[in-house]
Amino acid sequence: MGLNSYSFRVRYAETDQMGVVYHGNYAQYFEMGRVEWLRAMGITYKSMEDNGIMLPVISLHIDYKKSAVYDDLLTVRTKLKSKPLVKIEFDYDLLNEEGELLATANTVLAFMDKKAGRPIKCPDYILEKLED
Repeated sequence: MGLNSYSFRVRYAETDQMGVVYHGNYAQYFEMGRVEWLRAMGITYKSMEDNGIMLPVISLHIDYKKSAVYDDLLTVRTKLKSKPLVKIEFDYDLLNEEGELLATANTVLAFMDKKAGRPIKCPDYILEKLED
C-alpha cells in the first residue's frame, strides 16, 4: 500500500554532545513521515481533528541500526502496512543521504471519537482515498 518519502535535515538541538541524534527524537521523525504520508493523500491531522477524529499512538517499536548525526539529510519512508479498520498501522525506514538504513519502526494508531473518547472505524473518506 501507499509509500511516501519525506526528507529533512538533523538540527543541532536534536543531538547530544557527541553530535549524535538523541534516541527519543526518532519518534518525532516517524511522526513527520506519517503526517506527510497523510498529507500526500490530501488529509491533514488538523482536518481530522476539526472533524472530531483523533489518532493516538497505541504502539511504537523502533530498531536502531546506525546513528544519525548533526546536519545529516535524512529520509523517512512511510508505508501503510494494511487496510485500516479501527487501527491504522505504518512501517518506516529511516535512511541517511548515502542511502544507509539507520532505523526501522512500526506504529499502530487508533481512530478515536474526540468527544466520546472511544474507538471508531476508519472514516470512509480515508478508505476511499486508499482505493484511488
